Amino acid sequence: MTERTLILIKPDGVQRLLVGRILERYEQRGLKIVGLKLIHVQRDLAERHYAVHRDKPFFGGLVDFIVSGPLVAVALEGLNAVAVCRAINGATRPHEAAPGTIRGDLALETAQNLVHASDSAETAESELTLWFGPEDIHTYGRDIDRWVGGSPD
Repeated sequence: MTERTLILIKPDGVQRLLVGRILERYEQRGLKIVGLKLIHVQRDLAERHYAVHRDKPFFGGLVDFIVSGPLVAVALEGLNAVAVCRAINGATRPHEAAPGTIRGDLALETAQNLVHASDSAETAESELTLWFGPEDIHTYGRDIDRWVGGSPD
Protein backbone atom coordinates (compact mmCIF):
# COMPACT_ATOMS: atom_id res chain seq x y z
CA MET A 1 0.00 0.00 0.00
CA THR A 2 1.33 3.44 -0.92
CA GLU A 3 2.05 5.52 2.17
CA ARG A 4 3.75 8.72 3.17
CA THR A 5 6.14 8.96 6.08
CA LEU A 6 8.40 11.44 7.80
CA ILE A 7 12.16 11.14 8.00
CA LEU A 8 14.28 13.59 9.95
CA ILE A 9 17.99 13.67 9.21
CA LYS A 10 19.03 14.89 12.62
CA PRO A 11 21.63 17.57 13.37
CA ASP A 12 24.42 14.97 13.60
CA GLY A 13 23.65 13.79 10.06
CA VAL A 14 23.79 17.37 8.78
CA GLN A 15 26.99 18.16 10.69
CA ARG A 16 28.67 14.97 9.51
CA LEU A 17 27.84 15.80 5.87
CA LEU A 18 25.72 12.66 5.43
CA VAL A 19 22.49 14.18 4.07
CA GLY A 20 23.12 13.15 0.46
CA ARG A 21 24.24 9.64 1.37
CA ILE A 22 21.20 9.14 3.62
CA LEU A 23 18.70 10.46 1.05
CA GLU A 24 20.31 8.26 -1.58
CA ARG A 25 19.46 5.13 0.41
CA TYR A 26 15.74 5.93 0.40
CA GLU A 27 15.75 6.87 -3.27
CA GLN A 28 17.71 3.77 -4.25
CA ARG A 29 15.02 1.67 -2.61
CA GLY A 30 12.41 3.36 -4.83
CA LEU A 31 10.86 5.81 -2.38
CA LYS A 32 9.86 9.21 -3.74
CA ILE A 33 10.74 12.50 -2.05
CA VAL A 34 7.53 14.55 -1.93
CA GLY A 35 8.71 17.15 0.60
CA LEU A 36 12.13 18.36 1.67
CA LYS A 37 13.37 21.21 3.85
CA LEU A 38 16.36 22.29 5.90
CA ILE A 39 15.20 23.73 9.21
CA HIS A 40 16.68 24.88 12.49
CA VAL A 41 13.95 23.57 14.79
CA GLN A 42 12.37 25.79 17.42
CA ARG A 43 11.93 24.26 20.88
CA ASP A 44 8.10 24.31 20.74
CA LEU A 45 8.07 22.20 17.55
CA ALA A 46 10.64 19.81 19.02
CA GLU A 47 8.52 19.38 22.16
CA ARG A 48 5.38 18.74 20.10
CA HIS A 49 7.25 16.22 17.94
CA TYR A 50 8.51 14.30 20.99
CA ALA A 51 5.34 14.83 23.09
CA VAL A 52 4.81 11.07 23.43
CA HIS A 53 8.06 10.96 25.46
CA ARG A 54 7.29 14.01 27.63
CA ASP A 55 7.17 12.02 30.89
CA LYS A 56 10.32 10.01 30.19
CA PRO A 57 13.69 10.96 31.68
CA PHE A 58 15.32 11.32 28.25
CA PHE A 59 12.75 13.85 26.91
CA GLY A 60 14.89 16.91 27.70
CA GLY A 61 17.91 15.40 25.99
CA LEU A 62 15.91 14.56 22.87
CA VAL A 63 14.63 18.11 22.61
CA ASP A 64 18.03 19.68 23.35
CA PHE A 65 19.67 17.56 20.65
CA ILE A 66 17.09 18.16 17.92
CA VAL A 67 17.29 21.95 18.40
CA SER A 68 21.11 21.96 18.54
CA GLY A 69 21.55 22.56 14.80
CA PRO A 70 19.77 22.40 11.49
CA LEU A 71 18.12 19.18 10.38
CA VAL A 72 16.56 17.99 7.15
CA ALA A 73 12.87 17.06 7.20
CA VAL A 74 11.83 14.69 4.44
CA ALA A 75 8.40 13.48 3.35
CA LEU A 76 8.73 10.19 1.52
CA GLU A 77 6.12 8.25 -0.43
CA GLY A 78 6.04 4.67 -1.61
CA LEU A 79 4.81 1.16 -1.04
CA ASN A 80 4.88 0.37 2.68
CA ALA A 81 6.98 3.53 3.18
CA VAL A 82 6.78 3.43 6.99
CA ALA A 83 8.11 -0.11 7.35
CA VAL A 84 10.60 0.28 4.51
CA CYS A 85 12.12 3.43 6.03
CA ARG A 86 12.40 1.86 9.45
CA ALA A 87 14.17 -1.13 7.91
CA ILE A 88 16.56 1.16 5.99
CA ASN A 89 17.31 3.08 9.20
CA GLY A 90 18.02 0.03 11.34
CA ALA A 91 17.52 -0.46 15.06
CA THR A 92 17.32 2.66 17.24
CA ARG A 93 20.42 1.57 19.15
CA PRO A 94 23.21 1.61 16.56
CA HIS A 95 25.08 -1.27 18.21
CA GLU A 96 21.98 -3.40 17.56
CA ALA A 97 21.47 -2.17 13.97
CA ALA A 98 22.33 -4.56 11.18
CA PRO A 99 25.16 -3.79 8.78
CA GLY A 100 23.75 -2.27 5.62
CA THR A 101 21.35 -0.01 7.52
CA ILE A 102 21.95 3.70 8.04
CA ARG A 103 22.53 3.31 11.76
CA GLY A 104 24.42 0.03 11.39
CA ASP A 105 26.85 1.59 8.94
CA LEU A 106 27.11 5.20 10.10
CA ALA A 107 26.13 5.62 13.78
CA LEU A 108 27.68 4.62 17.10
CA GLU A 109 25.52 6.21 19.79
CA THR A 110 21.79 6.05 20.47
CA ALA A 111 21.57 9.73 21.35
CA GLN A 112 23.10 10.61 17.97
CA ASN A 113 21.64 7.99 15.68
CA LEU A 114 21.33 10.21 12.58
CA VAL A 115 17.69 9.70 11.61
CA HIS A 116 14.13 9.62 12.86
CA ALA A 117 11.35 7.73 11.08
CA SER A 118 7.64 7.60 11.85
CA ASP A 119 6.71 4.34 13.57
CA SER A 120 3.24 3.85 12.05
CA ALA A 121 1.01 5.24 9.31
CA GLU A 122 -1.01 7.12 11.94
CA THR A 123 2.09 8.64 13.50
CA ALA A 124 3.40 9.53 10.03
CA GLU A 125 0.23 11.44 9.25
CA SER A 126 0.42 13.52 12.43
CA GLU A 127 4.18 14.06 12.16
CA LEU A 128 3.96 15.14 8.53
CA THR A 129 1.34 17.71 9.55
CA LEU A 130 3.73 19.08 12.20
CA TRP A 131 6.64 19.48 9.81
CA PHE A 132 4.99 20.26 6.46
CA GLY A 133 2.09 22.41 5.33
CA PRO A 134 -0.06 21.26 2.40
CA GLU A 135 1.89 23.59 0.11
CA ASP A 136 5.13 21.79 1.03
CA ILE A 137 4.02 18.32 -0.15
CA HIS A 138 4.17 17.67 -3.88
CA THR A 139 2.36 15.03 -5.89
CA TYR A 140 4.02 14.04 -9.13
CA GLY A 141 4.61 11.00 -11.26
CA ARG A 142 7.92 9.40 -12.15
CA ASP A 143 8.64 7.13 -15.08
CA ILE A 144 10.27 4.64 -12.70
CA ASP A 145 7.15 4.23 -10.56
CA ARG A 146 5.88 1.32 -12.62
CA TRP A 147 9.21 -0.44 -12.03
CA VAL A 148 9.34 0.01 -8.25
CA GLY A 149 5.73 -0.81 -7.44
CA GLY A 150 4.23 2.65 -7.32
CA SER A 151 1.67 4.03 -9.67
CA PRO A 152 2.47 7.13 -11.74
CA ASP A 153 0.33 10.19 -10.95
